[in-house]
Parts: sequence; C-alpha cells; structure tokens
Amino acid sequence: MAVRTEEIGRSWITEKVFLGKPFGEYLRSLVTPFNAVVALILAVGIPVSAVRFWQGLGAVTNLSDTTPWGLWIGFDVLVGVALAAGGYTIATAVYVFRLEDYRVIVRPAILTGFLGDFFVVVALLFDLGQPWRLPYPMFVSFGVTSVMFLVAWHVGLYLTCQLIEFSPAIFEWLGAKRLRRIAISVSVGVTIFGVMLSTLHQSALGALFLLAPHRLHPLWYSSLIPMFFFVSSIAAGLSIVIVESTISHRVFNGRAGHHNKGQLDKLTLGLGKAASLVLFTYFGLKLIGVMNEDLWGLLTTPMGQWFSLELFGFILLPSILFAWGAGKRNVKVVRATAGLTVLGIVLNRLNVSVIAFNWESAQRYVPSWGEIAVTITIITLLVITFRWIVNRMPVLQDHPDYPGGH
Repeated sequence: MAVRTEEIGRSWITEKVFLGKPFGEYLRSLVTPFNAVVALILAVGIPVSAVRFWQGLGAVTNLSDTTPWGLWIGFDVLVGVALAAGGYTIATAVYVFRLEDYRVIVRPAILTGFLGDFFVVVALLFDLGQPWRLPYPMFVSFGVTSVMFLVAWHVGLYLTCQLIEFSPAIFEWLGAKRLRRIAISVSVGVTIFGVMLSTLHQSALGALFLLAPHRLHPLWYSSLIPMFFFVSSIAAGLSIVIVESTISHRVFNGRAGHHNKGQLDKLTLGLGKAASLVLFTYFGLKLIGVMNEDLWGLLTTPMGQWFSLELFGFILLPSILFAWGAGKRNVKVVRATAGLTVLGIVLNRLNVSVIAFNWESAQRYVPSWGEIAVTITIITLLVITFRWIVNRMPVLQDHPDYPGGH
C-alpha cells in the first residue's frame, strides 16, 4: 500500500508539476535562452538582495533622510499597484456588469493583478528598514485615521479577494471539484468587495502625497491626487490587459485555447474604446487640478514643460489614438497605444514619487545600481511565476473537465 501511494504521488508530481515529463527530461527542457537570461539576472539580484537584508538599506541604495522613498516605492510599489488594476477592471466587467465576451480574459487579468500586488508586498520588504514590521500598520500601530493603515489593510484584504477569485483555476488543476464549486459560488460577492477595496487603496496611495505639499511640485500636487491615482489606475488596468493578452497569445500560443485571433482582436478593440474614455476623463481631471490652483504660469517653466509632456503626450494623445484605432478597427494601433499608456503611467508615478518630489532640493536622488538590480529581479520573479502558473493551470484555456469554465 505504501509503495502504491508513493507511485501515485510521483505520478501526480510528474503530471502536475513536471508537465508530464520524466524529471530528467523536464530538467533538460529548462535549458533555453530565456531561462539563461533569468539565471543571469538572479545571479546578480539574489546576492544584492542578501547584502541589503544583511547590511541594511545604506549598503545598496542612495536613499537618505531627504529622500527616504526612491525607486522601490516609485516603481515597484506605485507603478506595480497601478498596473495590477487589470484584475479588478476585468473582474468587474465580467462578474458585476455581465459582459460575458470578456470572460475569456478574466483569469489572466486576475492572475496578473494578484501577482502584481503580491510582488508589491515583496518590494515593500526591501524598502522597509525593518521588514519584519510590515504588518505593524495593520495590527500594532492601530490608527484608523492613518493613510498607511488604510493602504495596508486594503492591500492585504484585496490580495485575499484576488486569491479567492483565481482559486477556481487552482482547484481545477488540483481536481478539487467541491472547493471549486464553493469558490465560484462566492465569486460575485468577493469581486464586489474587491472593487470597493481597489477604489480605496488606489486612491489612498495618492492620498499619501497629500501629506507633502511642500515637497511635491505644485503641478503634481493637488487635492484631487487621490482621484488622479484611481482614474489613471483604470486606464492602466485596461492597457496592461491589452499588453498582457497580446504577449500571452504569442508566447503561450499552444495553451491559449480560447484566444483565437478574431475574438482577441474584438476584445482588444473594446478595451481600447473603454481606455480612450477613461484617459479623456483623466485628462479633464488633470486640467481641473491646474485650474483649481491657478498654475497656468508654471507651464512655461522647465518642470511645466515636463508636466505638459506627460499631460498631452501620455494622456491626451493615447486617448485620441485609442479612439481612432478602435473606430478604424486597427488593432495594431490599439495595442501600440496600450504600450504608450503603460509608459505614461510609469512616468506619472515616477514624477510624483521621484522626479517632482523634493524638486527644489540641492541633493538630487538617483537610484543606485543595487536598487535597479533588485527592481529587475522582482520583475523577473513575477514573470517566471506567471509563466509557471500559466504552463500548468487552466488560465488561458479551459480545463477538459470544465468546458466554458471561465
């Protein structure tokens, strides 16, 4: 009996983990150019990470008392949370508004959102001087009026919601039918709760900068900045879903069972229309922010010209291109515009947190090579985790036992 159980365990691992290949063959299949690049990145990033945790922030970063937040907050956290918004935007469209055409992309969108938020937490461990105090805002320094308290609880609860939303795919992979039924039965309620949390934690990240009116340049500082962060996250979510689905269709073509080209193109055009409307709304809100504070005179300064580039080149222009591409049914334009929008979101978050922050300080912050290496390492870990899951679980295709299970 013990031998039989061991054989069943080996068979399960071979099928579920090693993709049905004997262990030796599976190891040989890992020798690819992509994995060689991954190994090189990890060979640099892991030792740098070890030095950071062993010797502290000063050993690998250019952070200081003047600039306590740098690349790890500006990119790894603020950009990461914004680009993770694809999960709640598509889940809301499918589970709440019943836009069934988009059901085929809901699982990869939720997975991307979950992994994005999860690795944001990983990045926070690097940025905190005492990483073991990560849960302090939630359980120790219990202050309900603190923005950090809100962000911590929102991210923690929303990660749980995303895991529940994605769990049907995990249970299908494990063959746990009863647990799958339970997860599906609560999906609508969990999605609604998750949307509420997303609305709050996206805007709460912007609210953090309300505490620094004398540090953030007036063109980026606004009482509307929580709204800016929330609305722009929707545009970011829609755009990253377009980018992710395009890449997945090419890289995982053998597993994208329900992603036929015609259907994917139709969904891409629909997402482009929605992104155009959201970006135009965002553009209007940014103009209102300038008008409210009467900042027109600052637009002629060097920082004002940089602000104008962000406003017109990465908000208004993509809005127009999305509308034009969707109207002309030009999928290539919509996909290229999605990439431009993602770059615009990256630029905005870095402007707010790094470039336009402490803008009058004589000591300008420039990230160290160690900070850059850790950031690249975290992104690489996210990519290979996504790849590992998609290659094993029914994310881009239906499970044979659950046709139409998405």
